[in-house]
Amino acid sequence: MKKLAFIAAIAFSVVACKNNDATSRIQEGETTTTTASAEVAQTGNSQIEFDRTTHDFGNIENNESVETEFEVKNTGDADLIIINASASCGCTVPEYPKTPIKPGESEKIKVRFRTSAVGQQQKTVTLTTNTEKGDELLTIKANVAPKQE
Repeated sequence: MKKLAFIAAIAFSVVACKNNDATSRIQEGETTTTTASAEVAQTGNSQIEFDRTTHDFGNIENNESVETEFEVKNTGDADLIIINASASCGCTVPEYPKTPIKPGESEKIKVRFRTSAVGQQQKTVTLTTNTEKGDELLTIKANVAPKQE
């Protein structure tokens, strides 16, 4: 019985993997057209510049909540869009502008960090943008000491 099931599986695989050339399905004289589903909405380049990419909170106590702001500036000639901001840990929460940043304008990215472990901590926030590079990293650091009673 096992041999029969094995042979059936092999036969099915051979039939399923049969090469059907898609171009042979197009009849002579027919034409096909492929169009993009969306056009590029802008011309030019958005470029991102930060006041800094790392912030060190220094010495803080465990279970303490701290925050900082990073300033981001669009130095390009097209709108800068921050598509997403994600943190490397659930203890780090970024807030970012949801509207486009016009050329020459600046906005703030707020990063909140709630300590959950003692010792030297380093967390990253990844910004997904419409720049040529695509992803930008912001880093926060802290030396977390046990909470004093």
